[in-house]
Amino acid sequence: MFETIVYEVSEAVAVVTMNRPDKFNAFTGQMNREITEALKQAQKDPEVRCILLTGAGRAFNAGQDLGEVTGDSQVDFGGMLRNRYNPMILQFQKTEKPIIAAINGVAAGAGMSMALACDIRLASDKASFVNAFVNIGLVPDSGGCYYLPRIVGIGKALELAFTGEKVSAEEALRIGLVNQVYPAERFQEEALAYARKLAMQPTRAIGLIKRTMLKGLEMGLEETLQYEAFAQEAAGSTADYKEGVQAFLDKRAARFTGR
Repeated sequence: MFETIVYEVSEAVAVVTMNRPDKFNAFTGQMNREITEALKQAQKDPEVRCILLTGAGRAFNAGQDLGEVTGDSQVDFGGMLRNRYNPMILQFQKTEKPIIAAINGVAAGAGMSMALACDIRLASDKASFVNAFVNIGLVPDSGGCYYLPRIVGIGKALELAFTGEKVSAEEALRIGLVNQVYPAERFQEEALAYARKLAMQPTRAIGLIKRTMLKGLEMGLEETLQYEAFAQEAAGSTADYKEGVQAFLDKRAARFTGR
């Protein structure tokens, strides 16, 4: 079904692996579409309760494949973003299941932006981040100007965007760009363990948490309080809520089903 990615489901985790290792998993139009479709497929599948996005080979994603945009004709960057990248990035937000970026190597340009659009970022100690747009005279896109200042603060975001300097995994952890860093030799194992842990959480509640927090970034306190009330009503009607309360009363670990 997919040609530029590999999609596998195991133990309630959908592992989406970008699979152009010879090109450092750089984006093509087909890859943009296939990642978007994979997220939609995972969202619809009741057996999937967490999504893990990673790259094959030595890189996570090196950004746009420049082989697609070089030549004599003027590149329609606006059209490319509106038709390919923007729908993909919006799908990350629309997917109400936890999405983990397992950053195994370099994440550059739009590849870094995509990692920022994920809910959780785990990095190998060999990983690095490059806000590479300024190095070729361009502006961060694919959500880079939205997520980066919200994650690391406006001052640090502007510094990274202005300089285009490489950020190591250690520095990314220090500034809050990633949540965890693991040794490269056991990175895949640790990332999968993290994903499986999230997959055992109450999936509907996690989706509502994600939706409400993202909306809260754009709303005032009163609106956010109202939306929290709406979200809590929805969460309170789930089987997982009933299981969580019963488990608390029984003094045992909850066995959530994602329903």
